[in-house]
Amino acid sequence: MSTITLYTWIGFAIFLVIMLFLGFISARKTKSVSDFATGGASLGPYVLGLSFAATYLSAATFLGYPGWSYDWGLSNLWIFLAMIGGGPIGVLMVAKKVRKLNTKQKSLSLPDWLGDFYNSDILRVGTGLILLFNIFYIAAQFVAGARIFEYLLGMSYTNGLIFITAIVVLYVFAGGALADIYTDAVQAVMMAVAGVVIFVSGIVVFWEGSVTKTFAGVVDGHSSQNENLVEVFNPNSAHFYSIGAISGAIVIQWAFASAPHLFNKVLGLKHEKDLGKMIATYVITASFCLLVLFGGLYSRVALGDNVMEADLALMEYAVWAFPAIIVAIFGVVILAAAMSTTDGIFVSISTVFANDIFLKFFVKRGIININDERAQKISLQISRLTVPLIGLAAFFIVLQPPAYMGDVMWIGISGVAAGTMGPILYAIYGKRKAPARAAELSMTVGLLSYLIIYFTGLVPSTMSAGAVATFIGIVTIVILARVLKTPHTTNEGKIEKNRTLAN
Repeated sequence: MSTITLYTWIGFAIFLVIMLFLGFISARKTKSVSDFATGGASLGPYVLGLSFAATYLSAATFLGYPGWSYDWGLSNLWIFLAMIGGGPIGVLMVAKKVRKLNTKQKSLSLPDWLGDFYNSDILRVGTGLILLFNIFYIAAQFVAGARIFEYLLGMSYTNGLIFITAIVVLYVFAGGALADIYTDAVQAVMMAVAGVVIFVSGIVVFWEGSVTKTFAGVVDGHSSQNENLVEVFNPNSAHFYSIGAISGAIVIQWAFASAPHLFNKVLGLKHEKDLGKMIATYVITASFCLLVLFGGLYSRVALGDNVMEADLALMEYAVWAFPAIIVAIFGVVILAAAMSTTDGIFVSISTVFANDIFLKFFVKRGIININDERAQKISLQISRLTVPLIGLAAFFIVLQPPAYMGDVMWIGISGVAAGTMGPILYAIYGKRKAPARAAELSMTVGLLSYLIIYFTGLVPSTMSAGAVATFIGIVTIVILARVLKTPHTTNEGKIEKNRTLAN
């Protein structure tokens, strides 16, 4: 056994004990589906801000995106602008108003929130089914875990995939949102420190007398291998080959800020006045984490084109530049990043089946006739039993390893954004409440647009295809809200009152 492998096993064992301990403590506090979904809406801004950052960034930040930097060079730094610019704007535009509306609605998830607002079970169930796209997101994180186990622990890719799937499923099965949020906060700090260390390491390793000269040397190291690596728009990049593609990346990052596993964290905030603190914590933490993008650039200079898999470029650089114990720590951090995102998405999808479909549709409609106490117990069981099924589906999606884990992840993000952003934004900013039918058609048109645009190859970038489809969904509800008449319902007065509070 190599020194790196030994240190990685020790570090991962310690990390796993801590995470499972926190999961056990959280499980004891998880008494209802509300606790499982949002932590009972009783959490503070700093913990939630750290959790938001960890979930937003995921293992793609530490394997997938540095891999893009390695393959596509300086053009990949556009993703820094997209994530630090587009993401916070999305949170600021949506989170505060959503939080205000939810003080009355008491919704537990994105489908629940949209279904309650528009008084539409079609929207509730349809949005819930759209969230199944996020299985692709989970699958991408499983790839990250499997790659780390393969590279540092000597496992085969398949065995690594089985191992990471089992760990995450058991962990989320126990603790739900409480386990997710508290352990994410720990993982976010680890990720931020790792990002800073990687960034500074390149300055030290390639030092040429000043920071300016050092980065000039890094740029020269790229241009000497391939001129496209130093282009502002790299024609070989899947996402940053033109100003239009970059605009699409920014838009989809903006839309991603309202993704369901992030949406749940906004709903979990105890005091609305603390939202600014939560967002500031997220932005600062994310900025430090994203410095890891430079690891892919450093890897290209240090190792040339000798990296076998782009997704492993950061780890190859770490092995080249750091002692074994630091490499092992980076491996644990990447595993933490994978877990910090997968557990949040597991919770959001399982909440769909337990709360949005079972409680809010089957029980509320009287299709299943049971008392409230019994319904709550069954819904919590459903939320937990759904977890292994989701894990199994994600496992099979990436049983054959993809070329880029980041591309698999964005299939899910883009599909969800395309189907949900129209109804979300109109609920918040529309001068009048749109009829439920307009929201339902926006959901349908947005999703179908994405499926056609991306899977037929009209737009090759998953990010840009998602951005275009999201825009189509938004335009659809804006037009239909003016064309279709709003039916009078018993809940309309309550919803309009909520709108007034939000605005």
